[in-house]
Amino acid sequence: MRILAVSDKVVETLYTPAIRDNVGLVDLLLACGDLPFYYLEFLVSMLDAPAFYVYGNHDHNLRYTEQGPVAIHPPGWVNLDERSVRVKGLLLAGLEGSIRYRPRGLHQYTQAEMHRKALRLASRLLINRLVHGRYLDILITHSPPYGIHDGPDYAHTGFEAFLWLMARFRPRYLLHGHRHVYGREVTKSRYHRTWVLNVYPYRLIEVQTGRTKGPPAGRLAVRQGPPSAKEE
Repeated sequence: MRILAVSDKVVETLYTPAIRDNVGLVDLLLACGDLPFYYLEFLVSMLDAPAFYVYGNHDHNLRYTEQGPVAIHPPGWVNLDERSVRVKGLLLAGLEGSIRYRPRGLHQYTQAEMHRKALRLASRLLINRLVHGRYLDILITHSPPYGIHDGPDYAHTGFEAFLWLMARFRPRYLLHGHRHVYGREVTKSRYHRTWVLNVYPYRLIEVQTGRTKGPPAGRLAVRQGPPSAKEE
């Protein structure tokens, strides 16, 4: 399966009528947050693939009416926050947002709050194990895990809960955004049995579907959007 994962930045080579020529066949779309709805709607309409997303800390998905705020969503996309779904043989799940750096910041959480979100997601992963024989293939998040691809400033601190999820439920991949890459920084790392990938601003990934044994399978990082980054 070929997956196009996007995050944080509108990319000219994707936001064009020639997108199919630029990326080829895509079986699945994943968005890791902080992207305008018009961009997401364009991608799903042009590539005609199942599409799933989580919100980032800069996403404002509320429209204010006389009756109060109403949540809005990108057309054609399914919100994966605290959810798990099975798509074309892959088990997907998601957790939105960043570390809380503003008292009332939208889609921002303390470490303890994210731990509670992860526990709620864990109940769905246990069901996956009973039904499908494994917990999870791909976890999409906005922020990186704590100590993996996160930044030196507090606003880009990763979540400790993601380390627990990877150690306990062994997803094959964790895809995240939030951390913009401007130089030769590491964007692919291994934690236990999980490949952690920073997809900023986009990444094409090829994975095997269905149940696998042993180390995570699949070819990684077929192509990542500019700038280039060192990988480990």
